[in-house]
This record gives sequence, C-alpha cells and structure tokens, in this order.
Amino acid sequence: QVQLVESGGGLVQAGDSLRLSCAASGRTLSSYTMGWFRQAPGKEREFVAAIRWTGGSAYYADFVKGRFTISRDNAKNMMYLQMNSLKAEDTAVYYCAAHYGVLTKTRSEYGYWGQGTQVTVSS
Repeated sequence: QVQLVESGGGLVQAGDSLRLSCAASGRTLSSYTMGWFRQAPGKEREFVAAIRWTGGSAYYADFVKGRFTISRDNAKNMMYLQMNSLKAEDTAVYYCAAHYGVLTKTRSEYGYWGQGTQVTVSS
C-alpha cells in the first residue's frame, strides 16, 4: 500500500503562484511513477503531470507546459507541483497519485490516490 497526502492548496488570484505537496509513505517508491491530476466541478478528472521516482523523467499535459513544474525529493518521500501564472481555469481539486510502472497519463493505471487539495484561482 502507498499512502498519499496532499497539501498546499488555497485561494489565489490569477497570475499568482502556488506549490502543492504530496507526502508519500508505505512503500519504496523506486519503481513508481507519481502523478498529479485535477478535477474541476462537473468535469472528469484529468492528467496534469507525472514524474518517475527514479531518474526524474517528467511528462506534462499540454495546457500546463511552461507554467507548472513537477519535482520530487527522494530523501523526504515528497512530490511537488509548482504552479505559476495561474488562471481561473486551473481551479480544481488536485490529486496526487502513484502508479507502479513507467510514465503514463492514463488515470486508470494509477492505483493509489490522495484525498485531494482544493485550488481556487480568482480572476
């Protein structure tokens, strides 16, 4: 089992920055891919970014390229999502997820999920 706990969400204005954190525990994550997804009201949960725990290769959704950066701290078992130039359409609940395997953006391949953290961007 992998336990995931997100933090760092909040209410910000358009153009501001925010950093989300995900604390992981329970298993050695060396063979895992960690991801961020988000779900806006009335919409499906969508992929945001993913990173290989070992090596740090990352993959982003097109709509966040150049604005968001995913990273991890192996020693602390932490993953982060640095979000810059936030827009009103970034408003959503952001979820941390873990997948045993290679980089993927496919939601169904992630077997472990956190409870989510709300990000609200006012325009």
